[in-house]
Amino acid sequence: MTQRIRVGIVGYGNLGRGVEASLALNPDLELVGVFTRRDPATLTPARPETRVFGIDALDGLEDQIDVLILCGGSKDDLPIHGPELAARFSTVDSFDTHARVPEYFEAMNAAASGERVAIISVGWDPGLFSINRLYGEAILPEGDTHTFWGRGLSQGHSDAIRRVPGVAAGVQYTIPSEDAIARVRSGERPALSTRDKHARECFIVLEEGANEDEIRETIVSMPHYFDEYNTTVNVITAEEFAREHSAMPHGGFVIRSGESSPGTAQVIEYQLTLASNPEFTASVLVAYARAAARLGARGQFGAHSVLDIAPALLSPETPEALRARLL
Repeated sequence: MTQRIRVGIVGYGNLGRGVEASLALNPDLELVGVFTRRDPATLTPARPETRVFGIDALDGLEDQIDVLILCGGSKDDLPIHGPELAARFSTVDSFDTHARVPEYFEAMNAAASGERVAIISVGWDPGLFSINRLYGEAILPEGDTHTFWGRGLSQGHSDAIRRVPGVAAGVQYTIPSEDAIARVRSGERPALSTRDKHARECFIVLEEGANEDEIRETIVSMPHYFDEYNTTVNVITAEEFAREHSAMPHGGFVIRSGESSPGTAQVIEYQLTLASNPEFTASVLVAYARAAARLGARGQFGAHSVLDIAPALLSPETPEALRARLL
């Protein structure tokens, strides 16, 4: 029997729990444990067999873990802890601050370029949507690509607003413009600004004594997250938050409209409809953990993005089986 790929989870929020669930569906992968910066005694994993350790327990486990899946936030966690861990372990993460991907890639590449693999920005956007944008542009070089997200809860943006001082709880929903989607699908190829395509709606619970006006201004002016959008901030009670905002749906579209010759219109569309944003993102991370282990076995060290990874590396099946079944 082929040895299973040994995986560790760093962080146990919504994404970490999703990774735990996904690993249970992949028999060629083995969960070594969850590693947390919190007190391990305070965490109760969803699966009784899952072991929980403090982050310091990673010391000395470099030869016992093939891949770490990093489940921290993109705003403050991954830029600091990603390179630290990539210097010691092969890693996969879901860094999703689009404007900072190039600098994050360079930091992870420098850390992993010894004998480790770091696959960054894995998920559905960035991630699967990135791949489909590339396919569209390569196949229809004469055309325009538009990406629409939602309506759904954004994990990265929700994490960003929860880190604003004075915010006790918060979520952010991305709302696409139905008119803009219809225009792109029609082949019109409109010129659309970021603000034309989406709005962002936030629901927050304030800590006692927090300044609502200051918090609202901090959110709507936050670079890379809200400053380019029409953003609404709604202050609600903790009871309403728990009642109305516990689900985590999301989804979206990548649409490439163009011409293969003058007057011959072609439209490529890729769509996701997700009941659980973190569980789906976690499922993508798990597939790329398999790819990271295989790249490491081949000696292809350093940082990679989803654009660099051959699709066959994501599958537990052999290339021969994939060719026979899928081509």
